[in-house]
Amino acid sequence: MKTKKIPQRMCLGCQEVKPKRELIRIVRSPEGEFSVDATGKKPGRGAYICPQMECFAAARKSKGLERSFKSPIDKSVYELLEQQLNELPKAEG
Repeated sequence: MKTKKIPQRMCLGCQEVKPKRELIRIVRSPEGEFSVDATGKKPGRGAYICPQMECFAAARKSKGLERSFKSPIDKSVYELLEQQLNELPKAEG
């Protein structure tokens, strides 16, 4: 019997490859708006980070999100994303 393939993604902060479900997706919509995608189903280009704020800070410092989205990101967008990340329910465990 075949084992089911689990999609893997790399965190832009810590550069670790983890199962897609363990990471948080940040998406740039076709209109150019950035948001945190809790469902993983929003349309647009996505990038993944771990749920820890340390990984978000590392991705911001290394400009990982800017590289992934191939466009500059304004400071206000980072603040909005940080606020949205803080509002997400924390995973138990």
